Amino acid sequence: MTRTWLITGCSSGFGREIARAALAAGDTVVATARSPEKLADLAPAGAEDRLDAIALDVTDAAAIAAAVADAVARHGRIDVLVNNAGHGAVGAVEETTEAELRSTLETMFFGAAALTRAVLPVMREQRGGVVVQISSMGGQVSLPGFGSYCAAKFALEALSEALAAEVAPFGVRVVIVEPGAFRTGFGGAGMQRSEPMDAYDESVGPTRAAVDAMAANDQPGDPALAAAAILRAVGDPEAPLHLALGADSVDGIRAAHDARRADLAAWEDVSRATAFAG
Repeated sequence: MTRTWLITGCSSGFGREIARAALAAGDTVVATARSPEKLADLAPAGAEDRLDAIALDVTDAAAIAAAVADAVARHGRIDVLVNNAGHGAVGAVEETTEAELRSTLETMFFGAAALTRAVLPVMREQRGGVVVQISSMGGQVSLPGFGSYCAAKFALEALSEALAAEVAPFGVRVVIVEPGAFRTGFGGAGMQRSEPMDAYDESVGPTRAAVDAMAANDQPGDPALAAAAILRAVGDPEAPLHLALGADSVDGIRAAHDARRADLAAWEDVSRATAFAG
């Protein structure tokens, strides 16, 4: 059976490659972007009739409801939701303004949560579906200068872990995708950059330099291969809840887990000695 996908952020990067891979697999794709004219060349030859390109701002609740209703009206179901829309953000916590922090969370957390809630009634009624949350290794590992970006991804992962247990009885699965560095234009014009403070040159300066280097688009990860891995996970009932993509992601997440285990062990006696005596 062919599937119907609803994918956000399809104008570039992971969203674009996932949409192309799904179309190549014979599926139907509702591809969204703030500027849908950028999706004109998305479908491979012969797949044009299986692509719906629509405008969607994931921070607009009315637009989300309309997009989901339109997808169901046209295709009768939504089998896979991919929450991919987002942007990078760099800046020390003190440098990040309230508006910048809220903007990052509105798109990558609240927008994804709203779209997920809008699609869940459809998936529950059809007793099946997959919600793919495009997170990041930054959903498990936070680095200086990426506090706001990682806050959005950490929050999305926490929500999604709870969601996975809640919807399992309905035959709905959740896959949290955690890419490392891929050639998606992450450090380009869409990156939110907070105004630097000299005080943070030492701690955040290297992160800013790394982000600037990313604009050259020479990261090791291939977005097309990431899309293939995501399609494999969508089609496999035994796929993990957390799917790291890229050797840097695997190594970084493993190191973070090892550090947390070491902290837990080092202070375990103190942690356990907090119960009422007797």
